[in-house]
Amino acid sequence: MRRVIAVGCVSLFACFALLRVRSIAADDIAERAHKLHFSSIVLDTHDDTTQRFFSKDFDLGKRNSDGHIDIPRMREGGMNGIFFSIWIDGRIMGPPAVQKALDQIDAVHENVRKYSKDMVFCRTADEVRRAHAQGKIAALIGVEGGHMIGNDIRVLRMFGDLGARYMTLSHFYNDEWADSSTDKPVHNGLTDFGKDIVREMNRQGIMVDISHVSDKTFYDALEVSRAPLIASHSSCRALCNHVRDMSDDMIKALAAKGGVIQINYEQSFIDQAYKDASDKLSGGVVAQFDQFKKECGDDQECFGRKMAEQEKQAVAEGKLPHVSWERIIDHIDHAVKLAGADHVGLGSDFDGATMPEGMEDCSKLPKITEALLRKGYSEDDIRKILGGNTLRVMEQVERVSREMQSQP
Repeated sequence: MRRVIAVGCVSLFACFALLRVRSIAADDIAERAHKLHFSSIVLDTHDDTTQRFFSKDFDLGKRNSDGHIDIPRMREGGMNGIFFSIWIDGRIMGPPAVQKALDQIDAVHENVRKYSKDMVFCRTADEVRRAHAQGKIAALIGVEGGHMIGNDIRVLRMFGDLGARYMTLSHFYNDEWADSSTDKPVHNGLTDFGKDIVREMNRQGIMVDISHVSDKTFYDALEVSRAPLIASHSSCRALCNHVRDMSDDMIKALAAKGGVIQINYEQSFIDQAYKDASDKLSGGVVAQFDQFKKECGDDQECFGRKMAEQEKQAVAEGKLPHVSWERIIDHIDHAVKLAGADHVGLGSDFDGATMPEGMEDCSKLPKITEALLRKGYSEDDIRKILGGNTLRVMEQVERVSREMQSQP
């Protein structure tokens, strides 16, 4: 036994001393991570909680037994900035789409007003920073799908006036002017009108979001936009070959123009084994969406419940593998190695996706900070990933908007 101990330590006493030092170091990292996380702006660019506002059983101000987001759990997890997603089925177009989007935008404003002691509505990066300084949660709006402007550029301006700070160019299906990643291409990317939409988004100070779009739509938008782009809730295709994720070349191109990829936590976007097994069971993301559409209609909360129930049963039956939250870290790390720490953020898809084990809701977010610190990330880089990078893009988009609006 003495010979074995001597391999790692000079003596038994030295071994105990070494273990004690390691324990103290581990505790130090945990403490540093806690301080870092709860002093940072933790800004999530995509949460589908808006759909829950229309349920009589949901109260944003109370801790809920289901779902991923509410104010108590946001406080517990240090999540102090949130983009509430405005979403409707991509096959609804024209005036009905506009009306449904307006209903959701109004619901966000009303919930922020109702809980004004905890939340404040924000339109700019400076306002987000002021909210943080006041100890309040910054609430913002992102429109998830260009079909909701009803093919009318004036509606885009109206959304901007109502506080929308980004718009995803398409959703699961092609809209009238942009191809989706999960539909058969019909426009070869962006139409001429679609390019006008991107230019108008630049002028209005609305971030161009390329999550959900086809690869060709992405490159078209990248070429046309005068401001950096975001991928509000996408992950890395090199680690999980899903069309909703971004290839390495796309991530590098996004970063070269100053943009940010905000990593999505959905299990089928971050784990290849899970995606393969899920596709085998459901026939793919669109087929699964269509199945839930038949069962749930336009009730997005029903979508989430059905998805969670199906996933839980399939895992219990051994038809789907377990996925750890640490896969999120793998995708963050991959994107950082490709593009640098200035071009990665967080876009969970909470309340709209199936979360990996250990990231059951937003109260678990401090795990991300501690994991990055343990991997050797600097505190400055972690702050950027948690929210700083998104704020920097917002500032650049705001600057481009001012420049364009000052021109005759």
